[in-house]
Amino acid sequence: MENQVITLLEKMELRKTNIRKEVLQMFLNHKGKALSSKEIEDALHQPDRITLYRTLKTFEQNGLVHQAVDSSGTTKYALCSEDCSTHEHHDEHAHFHCLICGKTVCLPGHLHSQVNLPEGYKITTFHIALEGECKECRR
Repeated sequence: MENQVITLLEKMELRKTNIRKEVLQMFLNHKGKALSSKEIEDALHQPDRITLYRTLKTFEQNGLVHQAVDSSGTTKYALCSEDCSTHEHHDEHAHFHCLICGKTVCLPGHLHSQVNLPEGYKITTFHIALEGECKECRR
């Protein structure tokens, strides 16, 4: 798994700092699940919050992670698909947020819908969150 972390950082031409490697490893270990900065911070050994915030922003700007917006009010991040880049994210999918445990996961499949925008408007990003109970909480 360490090789995959190094490969991804090299592909994005990012320095291979310890925190970047640790955070990216967390996303790879939780592929498909969105993580909040608090969850990441709690899993790491006393990281500097500013460095963690900058790491997440750098990953987002370089197409490694995307924001997973749900009704929790907490910004969460999930690993991007392989075709995302610095210039364009290709994460046109919905997220599912469990109202019981708070887990947010990426749902498979791409959403493509025709929206009639008023003239002069341009969509730069969209977020779709479905909410309910995950299979673990329904047991």
